[in-house]
Amino acid sequence: MKELIRINYESENPTILGRDLHRVLEVETPYHKWFPRMCDYGFSENVDYMTMDKNVLRADGTLMPQVQRDHQLTVDMAKEVCMIQRTPKGKQFRQYFIEVEKSWNSPEAIMARALQFANQQLSLVRNQNEVLIGTVAVQNQQIVEMKPKVSYYDVVLNCKDLISTSAIAKDYGKSAIWMNRYLHDKGIQFKQGDIWLLYQKYAEEGYTSTKTHSYCGSDGNQHTKVHTYWTQKGRLFIYDLMKADGILPQIEIEMA
Repeated sequence: MKELIRINYESENPTILGRDLHRVLEVETPYHKWFPRMCDYGFSENVDYMTMDKNVLRADGTLMPQVQRDHQLTVDMAKEVCMIQRTPKGKQFRQYFIEVEKSWNSPEAIMARALQFANQQLSLVRNQNEVLIGTVAVQNQQIVEMKPKVSYYDVVLNCKDLISTSAIAKDYGKSAIWMNRYLHDKGIQFKQGDIWLLYQKYAEEGYTSTKTHSYCGSDGNQHTKVHTYWTQKGRLFIYDLMKADGILPQIEIEMA
């Protein structure tokens, strides 16, 4: 079916702009006078139409000082308005809107909209599920890290400052990206969202501690982000791991 007038399908039901209808019907009365007369036939705002204001451009491309009023009409209202005109154009567009309505309410169109809605809901659920998985993974590591230490060695190490992955990587002349990839390839950690977490086997050893930081986002609101830091015990674990692979910190290379 050839489109005779622009129809908006983004809302729950198709709508037509009042000024577009006024133009294609070739009504001579100015729109601001014509539309209120149409409303006198019993149409109700927010039921049959919605009022919308917009800034318009002059011929020279500058904004007009006043706001232009337009309206979004339901297909039912558009059909009746066409019938009220009692002109060939009115008859033509009334028939066109009847066909639009038939197409919109056809089983195929209804099924397509239902499928689109179902896909949108599925995508939303998937996104929510990914967020929950990330939250649970962080919480699981935090629970493991909060378990009381039983050895004096652990107690001593916990008194030392925590250290970031980038700081440890710097000891070896490497970047944090390199270090994270190395630990991932060794099966020590995995990435959940934008945070690296230890696999359960290593998370119970007291190698890391997660901290939540607050920051002001570009939207002006306060947000939080979780970072993983290494304990001194974890630092020694990485040292032994890398030493076994022949990778030494720079200070030991310089002393050799």
